[in-house]
Amino acid sequence: MTSMNAHADNLSSVDALAPIFKASGDPLRLEILRVLRRDTFGVLELSQLFDMRQSGMSHHLKVMNKAGLLEPQREGNAIFYRRPLHLDSDKPTDQTIRQIFEVVDRVPLPPHLQERIEAIRTQRADQSQAFFARHAEQFREQQELIAAFDIYAEPVAEMIRKRSRKHQWQSALEIGPGEGAFLPVLAELCGHVVALDNSRDMLAKATRTCIEERLNNIDLIEGVTDTLLARGDAFDLVVANMVLHHVPSPADIFLDAAALMNNGGCFVISDLCSHDQDWAKENCGDLWLGFEPEELTSWAADAGLVAGEQLFIGLRNGFQIQVREFWKHSGQI
Repeated sequence: MTSMNAHADNLSSVDALAPIFKASGDPLRLEILRVLRRDTFGVLELSQLFDMRQSGMSHHLKVMNKAGLLEPQREGNAIFYRRPLHLDSDKPTDQTIRQIFEVVDRVPLPPHLQERIEAIRTQRADQSQAFFARHAEQFREQQELIAAFDIYAEPVAEMIRKRSRKHQWQSALEIGPGEGAFLPVLAELCGHVVALDNSRDMLAKATRTCIEERLNNIDLIEGVTDTLLARGDAFDLVVANMVLHHVPSPADIFLDAAALMNNGGCFVISDLCSHDQDWAKENCGDLWLGFEPEELTSWAADAGLVAGEQLFIGLRNGFQIQVREFWKHSGQI
């Protein structure tokens, strides 16, 4: 009897695996899985990437979603697609999906596809930059529609100060410093600080803050993380406060932060948890409606970083903020 039950379980497992292999048994669908390795794309964007009609792309995505190879992510009125966040290591179906991802990820993207991805990222970045160029004078007011600066800045500062009792932060990088309100904290704790922003208007405001606060150990640089990578810079501490939801490819920030960090370095972020308040896109220049904590953990792991302390802050307006730290070496926590 036991043998018959075991045989029935095996048949059930095989039946569950068949749709996965069927859904992935198409070159285009494997290409889709590849581009979703660290990115989230909408149907129109995927149609652009693969030069096909939206109706055809929607069909492929529907089949792949049903098989568990990807999942929808709602961003206001738009639907984006990503790889599943939760894969159970004990389930044969999830093990199979994970193995498919591992094999697909070994194949490099062709140059023409990488160029199209970069074009989409550039479109997103231009959208974000245009917003901040238009609203530089109302930056604080726009941001505080979601959360007052102190609500997330104080927990981030406390986390860094607590770690500074054990670690000597010689150098720090703040990605997207905005008006520079957090720079005094970093200037106090670190010997040298770099403030990096791709908005000239916001850097002008950060410069004004440095002058008013008499911060003499800060370099303000206009550019993106690639700018610092090309210079060969390295930091003990990297901070990104409420930045990820403004960048075209948040996962790449983790990769770049890891590459810019010294061994034993720490990456501290604050950002929104996933939400459905679509007005934030138009009123605050948000490209993404927050992130699931598992997304950040997954991106960090892909970059070789280990998750440390985390804090979640609920707000009356329905938003929730996550404060996270990620280390280049787990032994440094």
